[in-house]
Amino acid sequence: MDDHLLDPATALLDYLQDARDSLLWKLEGLGERDLRLPRTPTGTNLLGIVRHCANVEIGYFGPTFGREWPETDHPLYVTDEVADLDPQADWWVPADVPASEVVEFYRRVWAFCDETVASLPLDARGRVPWWPEDHCDVSLHRVVVHVISDVARHAGHADILREGIDGAAGFLVGSSNLPDLEWSSYVARLTAVAEEFPAV
Repeated sequence: MDDHLLDPATALLDYLQDARDSLLWKLEGLGERDLRLPRTPTGTNLLGIVRHCANVEIGYFGPTFGREWPETDHPLYVTDEVADLDPQADWWVPADVPASEVVEFYRRVWAFCDETVASLPLDARGRVPWWPEDHCDVSLHRVVVHVISDVARHAGHADILREGIDGAAGFLVGSSNLPDLEWSSYVARLTAVAEEFPAV
């Protein structure tokens, strides 16, 4: 079937999967230290982004539609009790959990979440308990779009973090979406333009 003629649910899942794949490839080839090292003043790190996205997907495609995540005792799953003790719990990974386990955990989350989408119509109703009362009642369609937006945003964060580590850039392995440029000259040109303005 032509990809442009997919039914809406399949098309939405394709976009979500693209964002997931883009995020995970930003981990490839890096060691445990580089994956965990904070790269921003607020502590953003590559492995933490993946843990966060996994827990986001569990919440939106699980309890929102009456489904319980089956691995409630998994060390990467963030319960309300864990979040109460550490509000950043889903943004970092303990040293005793290897990166490979984080990746496998996220892949199992994908299967769980995709099952929700496959088993319900897009107009199925759910309830997001952590949203304000006046708009916590949602359709599956809205939730899928919301999660695509969230995962894509965090994949963009991962793009920037990874480029800062070793220069690896682009959308996916083998499909960078970047032109073939001499990047240092390009950056020098942009820097010259910016330096025409005073520092504030």
